[in-house]
Amino acid sequence: MLGFSLISRQMTDSIPSRAQLRKTLREQRRALSPIAQKKAAQHFLKQFVKSALFHRHQRIAMYLANDGELNLQPTIDYALACGKKVYLPVLNTWPQTQMAFQQVVANQVWEKNRFNIVQPKINRDLQVKPWALDLVLLPLVGFDRTGGRLGMGGGFYDRHFAYLTQRKTWRKPVLVGVAHACQELAHIPVQSWDIPLDKVLVASPK
Repeated sequence: MLGFSLISRQMTDSIPSRAQLRKTLREQRRALSPIAQKKAAQHFLKQFVKSALFHRHQRIAMYLANDGELNLQPTIDYALACGKKVYLPVLNTWPQTQMAFQQVVANQVWEKNRFNIVQPKINRDLQVKPWALDLVLLPLVGFDRTGGRLGMGGGFYDRHFAYLTQRKTWRKPVLVGVAHACQELAHIPVQSWDIPLDKVLVASPK
């Protein structure tokens, strides 16, 4: 697993539950100052656009930051300016357990989903199957160096990319977790339905 900066964190021998880990890490993420968040977003942009991940892939899925997540808005704006196709997660009205990825278009109209999170206004004609994407940047609550991922607990990403567990070849898209350095853990308990990450990119500005 590769990252821009991976910083070890001290953990006790007692392993907290996933719910406890999620609560603690979300609090740490939200505690970052606006200045720290802005620096992290700019650091991520500078490193990501120089990487092969950015240059080799055309259809890139990202996300709109919420709850202290690493802000990808500068990266989204840059990718669009470079002619990349950018997709964002949306929650359709039905089925409520599933999400989709929808292309961002010029003069994009926005709305809020049932979790009060901003997303593109639903247009199923602009939504694509997950295997049509080249690269997905996933928001993380926590991560470890083996590709373990701790999300918000809704299981939307795991369900959306569950088909990858059945494929030994043509594994598309590449799944890359995105996080602040303070979100790294020594180990994350893995569940049978968890979809492992291919890489983790960590914004850790000096």
